[in-house]
Amino acid sequence: MAKIVSPQVEFAELLRQVKQVTPEIFDQDGKYLNLMEGRWQAPGKPQDFVSPIDGSTLGALPMLDRATALRAVQAAHREAADWARVDLDERKRRVQDCLDQLRAHVELVGKLLMWEIGKTYKLGFTDIDRCIDGVQWYVDNIESMLGKREPLGVVSNIASWNYPMSVLMHAVLVQVLCGNAAVAKTPTDGGFISLSVTFALARRAGLPVTLVSGSGGELSDVLVKDQAIDCLSFVGGRYNGRNIADALASVHKRYMLEMEGVNTYGIWNFSDWNSLGDQLKKGYDYGKQRCTAYVRFVVQRSAFPQFLETYWNAIRSLKVGNPTLVDNPDDKLADLAFGPVINRRQAEDLDRLYADALKTGATPVYEGKLDDSLFLPGQDMSAYRAPRALVNLPRQSELYFKEPFGPIDSIVLVDRVEELVGEMNISNGALVGALASDDEKWAQRTAKEVRAFKMGINKLRSRGDREEVFGGLGESWKGAFVGGKLLVEAVTQGPASEPVLGNYEEATLLPEKI
Repeated sequence: MAKIVSPQVEFAELLRQVKQVTPEIFDQDGKYLNLMEGRWQAPGKPQDFVSPIDGSTLGALPMLDRATALRAVQAAHREAADWARVDLDERKRRVQDCLDQLRAHVELVGKLLMWEIGKTYKLGFTDIDRCIDGVQWYVDNIESMLGKREPLGVVSNIASWNYPMSVLMHAVLVQVLCGNAAVAKTPTDGGFISLSVTFALARRAGLPVTLVSGSGGELSDVLVKDQAIDCLSFVGGRYNGRNIADALASVHKRYMLEMEGVNTYGIWNFSDWNSLGDQLKKGYDYGKQRCTAYVRFVVQRSAFPQFLETYWNAIRSLKVGNPTLVDNPDDKLADLAFGPVINRRQAEDLDRLYADALKTGATPVYEGKLDDSLFLPGQDMSAYRAPRALVNLPRQSELYFKEPFGPIDSIVLVDRVEELVGEMNISNGALVGALASDDEKWAQRTAKEVRAFKMGINKLRSRGDREEVFGGLGESWKGAFVGGKLLVEAVTQGPASEPVLGNYEEATLLPEKI
């Protein structure tokens, strides 16, 4: 294969298109602005944003201070009162207008996500497509889910960088469809350009959306605790989530706090290794930078030889490289498994976790290598890491209890079912889990002992959307569950006799079917 010497997806061309499609997101000097008080303004204190692709600077986040962000929230509060009086048919019309505009710019947004957060060509388009398709489902089905429920007011959204469209933008559009005003903070690690484009289109459609940039330390009081905020939707790390949960303990407002847990895959009395190999490859989407990534495999000791052979054959076939070398789905490099992790700091932290595990006695069983042919000559590769795997992690290893949020797997060997369940429950709650066994009835029974919100039997589970309920157990989730009718209920108010289902400090109320 001839060496590629320049990106197929050029950022300069994408930036030209952004300025043509949504010129309002820039000031006269070309600086990015915040969307507040109904218009694009306030360049704040610019903070350079570096692409994980090659370390190049893509622009500068318009970082706000607390006082300016408070203005934005107060304006959203005023707008919420007016929006709540807009009838549902008109809200549906405006959200549909937004979706139609988004469809016209799928290619631009998908390619921006490649440069901003290192998505592969396929996954960048998947993110925006899932957002549009998911919200369309709500537009088409909102009447039966909403009934006579009333909007809460202002919903604040703080989300991680990994799914700016299918998680953050999707949530915002459903929130406004339900009659709320929505405020969102751009993730400081990536996605602010694509979010600025999509929020500009939403604003043009007449939707009450606000988009602000700033550090969590500077803006958290406003976006979490301020009395103008009626509901908080948070997706992020457990440490920040716990702090937010503590802050909300004395404040009576709705919340949905999605945090990480160690998602585990247990294997017991199993023989369908070809199927597992396909799952292992699929599970490496986006370099395991997902809240539903399986990073811990708990394996029956006697099955370890077959598991290891399957793992090697699956993972060694994965291609890791520069996603911008692909500009169409038929390209020879379009089957890239993943690109960089989100930034150099995260890559170095993965190295630290791996080195710590080795020091404490873990055994490496797989160390992948990067292929130079999947990169540009001389490009910065500091954010790229190939897959690695460890077996027999000691409990004193930090990685034993931690989700790495990157391409490192850990494998634990067990001899008894009780050990299997115990090792799958080490993080006090996870978003997803799975069991592989030839005895599906045994797997169904044992799955009930695993502290995961969704359990797959001989298959992976995902976050899901539309009518499928999503949430978590233990420390992986606090507050209202979401998905379909429950997402609508999470951001609306009904009769006191109809409790909102979720995982709360006081008690956990589960839907009848998950």
